Amino acid sequence: MSRSYRKTPIMGHTTCRSERYDKFIWHKKWRLHERLNLIALKRNEIEDYSPIPSKEVSSVWWMGKDGKQYFSLDSQLRLAKYHANNHGRTSQERSALKKRLSHKWMGK
Repeated sequence: MSRSYRKTPIMGHTTCRSERYDKFIWHKKWRLHERLNLIALKRNEIEDYSPIPSKEVSSVWWMGKDGKQYFSLDSQLRLAKYHANNHGRTSQERSALKKRLSHKWMGK
């Protein structure tokens, strides 16, 4: 995976890397509600049962990421150059920082 790159530069508006824990909690709540509703049913009502809608248990706004945005290559290079000029002390350090940032943003 060291040579892989992001084919579509779309990134989330967030500081968190993943919504894995949020999804875990959401599924846990959803399974609990499903289990409790199935226990409460009588045998003759099982055929008419429909699952709980996902929006009834959780909301995407409660999770860590807050939407996504296209991050074009031109914008990435501009931002990398800006950061490199502000944080690099020598020209060699600035070019290395610019290269590292653009590689980081295009990586998976």
